[in-house]
Amino acid sequence: MDFKLTEEQKMIQAMARDFAQKEIKPIAARIDEEAIFPVETVKRMGELGFMGIEIPEEYGGAGMDTISYVLAVIEISKACASHGVIMSVNNSLVCYGLYAFGTERQKETFLVPLASGKKLGAYSLTEPQAGSDPASIRCTAEYDPVADEYVISGTKAWVTSGPNADVIILFAMTDRSKGSRGISAFIVDTKRPGFSVGKVEPKLGIRASHTSELIFENYRLPAWHRLGDEGMGLKIALAILDAGRIGIAAQAVGIAEAAYEAARDYAKEREQFGQRIAEFQAIQWMLADMKTRIEASRLLTYQAALAKEEAKKSGQRYSLEASMAKLFASETAMWVTTKAIQIFGGNGYSKEYPVERYFRDAKITEIYEGTSEIQRLVIARSILS
Repeated sequence: MDFKLTEEQKMIQAMARDFAQKEIKPIAARIDEEAIFPVETVKRMGELGFMGIEIPEEYGGAGMDTISYVLAVIEISKACASHGVIMSVNNSLVCYGLYAFGTERQKETFLVPLASGKKLGAYSLTEPQAGSDPASIRCTAEYDPVADEYVISGTKAWVTSGPNADVIILFAMTDRSKGSRGISAFIVDTKRPGFSVGKVEPKLGIRASHTSELIFENYRLPAWHRLGDEGMGLKIALAILDAGRIGIAAQAVGIAEAAYEAARDYAKEREQFGQRIAEFQAIQWMLADMKTRIEASRLLTYQAALAKEEAKKSGQRYSLEASMAKLFASETAMWVTTKAIQIFGGNGYSKEYPVERYFRDAKITEIYEGTSEIQRLVIARSILS
């Protein structure tokens, strides 16, 4: 399989790297420490076309392919994982969902401003009692035929960009008697009455990306805001998550690569027992394993991106490839960042060096958009079916 990048792909990779290193990396430690949402740099990402990379130009996007998207997410995440997940959610979970399942009216109204970076999107499936088990969601959407509106009530949890989003892809129960087949999807405008932001989570990592509860109290939205047919919500949610897992795999590759490069450079400078620690075999072997696992993760992520490109033509799912990439890349990020701290020794435990931030940021990649355990379940079901 030929993974040689096209000139267009190399261009977006270089553009993302230049922007990330010049404008994001210098502020990454501060916005993490102070948990500041990076309004200006997110706006700049939109202006550069990074917030709707795969969406056709007619809908406000950059009209590029999934490999280009992966390359950009890696470079952005390498500088700051918070920027990486903000970008990934807007691209994969929101823009992709609207493009794949939205009507023309919905695309014109919501997708265009999201893909062009003029507005920010979020995705809301999880609830306080419903994480890996979406059939347990309690948020309801009752249809009012007189007003031709849905009335939404309930609380959602762990919504990335929740406090900052203009548009939210929301999943709620329209018919509880049908279980998971009673879930429907909706496009929420956060400026309408009945919507409020609940608790903002005090997180371990990706602290500049705000995550919160969302509260709906008799929130009314027009029926045309429903995404897809009634009862199709879970199918839509899982299809969107396939795309999202490729974005998180790319984020994990970026985090791991940043940690590896920091550890490699530190090992070439730090001296103990009269020589650079890079000359000790124990350090060399750690660096060798780090590099190998990162490259394997990168190839799995590219493979998932290619599978998504094929799916655009065939209509088939690419769940297996997306889950394998997300599982391996996220666990690699956690392993690599742990080893990076070990190479730094006591200095790695200090906030004066970036590896402790990479370590904290890496952990969430094993959890959100499907835990590692869920990924293994998806993979097992796929290979045994």
